[in-house]
Amino acid sequence: MAAAGVLFPDGQGRVLVVRLPYDRKHPVAIPGGGWEPGDLSPRRTAVREIAEELGFTPRLGPLACIDWTLDDSRPPIAAHLYWAEPLTPEQAAAFTPDSAEVGGWAWLTPEQAGHALPPRLSRRVGACLRAPRSAGPLELEDSLPAGHTLDHLAAEPPVAYTRLTGVALTGGADRPTPEAADPPLDRATYIATRPRIRAKARTLFTAEDGRVLLVRLRPWDGPGGEEPYWVLPGGGIEADRELPRAAARREVREELGWECEPGRLLALDWLPGRAADPASRRETAVLVYVFDGGAVTEEQLASAVLAEDELVELRLCDPEEAQRLLSASSWARTAAALAARHRPGGPAELVGGRPADRPERPRVS
Repeated sequence: MAAAGVLFPDGQGRVLVVRLPYDRKHPVAIPGGGWEPGDLSPRRTAVREIAEELGFTPRLGPLACIDWTLDDSRPPIAAHLYWAEPLTPEQAAAFTPDSAEVGGWAWLTPEQAGHALPPRLSRRVGACLRAPRSAGPLELEDSLPAGHTLDHLAAEPPVAYTRLTGVALTGGADRPTPEAADPPLDRATYIATRPRIRAKARTLFTAEDGRVLLVRLRPWDGPGGEEPYWVLPGGGIEADRELPRAAARREVREELGWECEPGRLLALDWLPGRAADPASRRETAVLVYVFDGGAVTEEQLASAVLAEDELVELRLCDPEEAQRLLSASSWARTAAALAARHRPGGPAELVGGRPADRPERPRVS
């Protein structure tokens, strides 16, 4: 599944949290909610959710983090947290919350938020609040630092989970939801009704002269599989059992026979499904992780053992040839990943290969 939340800071270093009137177990959260198939991107999800929950349209800043979490009781969630511009007291006073979604709100210090939010969300939000903004977007797996995030955050022990003890709410009564106000669906039914995305992990390898390693897929039955086409090495993340870095490692081993540890996460590319983009051939959205594989040597290339049931060939391509061989969105994604190698911070946030804060209508790929 996919979700998007928003971090609203104020001028005193605090962050906005809301009380969920329908959730007795974990009543405190960051504003936001689940992705819907009609949302063009998680960024659009965040804007829609704030408008529905709090009654205004936020001005979002950069992506704060991407967090892929596993859980035995539900499908994994690709959680996106965005920074918003600080709210003034006047803007906060003008909230018009949906009472079914928001039972009040509070401004919490980072320490208070750590105690009030459920443990996994507490770790996710805490990482965003502790790390320098220049390190973002942060890469998290199970709400723990991964990849380049490890260079910016030291491991910290978990904090006690106390919910909103001793904190007064604005806009709602600070009391438990009455027993009569049961949620409309039980947890299992709710999870079963939520839309799903697909996800892929790809790896960018280059030669010393800058040529890009591409692999050509064997044809298969199904949409887009009639003709073999070129991609970066990689494939689907096995959603019920592995994290994105493990998927990238496994796919390189299975496709090329190499044991490689993924480097920096260079790009996150959201490919909308048909409900958000009628030109798309995808039934649902796809989230593509692109990791840095570093430089490959002639010896490494000579040792490659292609997965015969998946690949036809591999080739080192200069940028011009790679642009000709790849689909428009795949090349745009690859170019963004190449550019990300030369700047600090986290991955480029993309939609159909374009910057997420100014995407064009994505092309079919």
